[in-house]
Amino acid sequence: MTASPRRRPLKIGIQLPEIEYVARWREMEAMARHAEAVGFDSLWVGDHLLYRNPNDVSKGPWEAWSMMAALSAVTEKVEIGPLVACTSFHNPAMIAKKAATIEEISDGRLILGLGAGWNEVEYSTYGYPYDNRVSRFEEAFTIIRTLLRDGRCDFPGKYYDVDDCELLPRGHRPDGPPLMIGSQGPRMLKIALPYVQGWNAWYSWYGNDPARLPELLTQIDDACREVGRDPKEIEKSCAVLVALTGAKGRLAGDPTDRNSRPVSGTTQQLADTMRAYAAAGIDHLQLVLDPNTMAAIEEFAPVLELLDREG
Repeated sequence: MTASPRRRPLKIGIQLPEIEYVARWREMEAMARHAEAVGFDSLWVGDHLLYRNPNDVSKGPWEAWSMMAALSAVTEKVEIGPLVACTSFHNPAMIAKKAATIEEISDGRLILGLGAGWNEVEYSTYGYPYDNRVSRFEEAFTIIRTLLRDGRCDFPGKYYDVDDCELLPRGHRPDGPPLMIGSQGPRMLKIALPYVQGWNAWYSWYGNDPARLPELLTQIDDACREVGRDPKEIEKSCAVLVALTGAKGRLAGDPTDRNSRPVSGTTQQLADTMRAYAAAGIDHLQLVLDPNTMAAIEEFAPVLELLDREG
């Protein structure tokens, strides 16, 4: 018997645990496999190194690129990406090399989210320069996208230099994985929107409320037009904080994230909220579950089933 086609109005993924607690690899693997099995569309990891907040102990997640490679190897269908990768933490040519390698391991399931970073403590403690982050991003982004698209790049820059660099072997997709920018800054958008296939918002940017998204999306659409892109060419995505049974408030690296009220409710109410995101113009969601556990993945699964039946 042929399965009925899904009527889901948008793609729905999850962000795996960051610093909510120390999730060991075997737990991350089990969560990833189960998320794929119950019908999530994508898996995401944060790219951070260290958080130090007042009145709290230091915390840090696992290294993102290693984790994405491992997740690619133990899953078959879900898309996988960083939310988002900081271009300051690696040489840009090496980021392209890492991306091409994960493209191979995942059979072409990578979404390469990129950003300039924001958390100064991880720059200073790990020895990365924090100044001129947008200018550094512009050079890094040029190298990364050129290598992934063309396989070769010459770039004599102020911050980065590559001389006749080649990216070999090439991945599954001739133009490389889709690129996604995670920023709302006007200059960042001007740099990235001419080239990316996707744009992403963190949940605190719009107060975790789909009713507040149209204003933000209008700004993004206007920025697309300013650089000569049709806004319809850009997949719009956003993170969503979701409270489920046992929620105690997500432990976030950025204390301002705690000002966002999570969405919650019955299966029907959560499905209606997901539809509201689609109606606002969002194509892909990254759910940040509270608590971020296997049980929470299982609890949300009926929402996916309902959306697949009813749209």
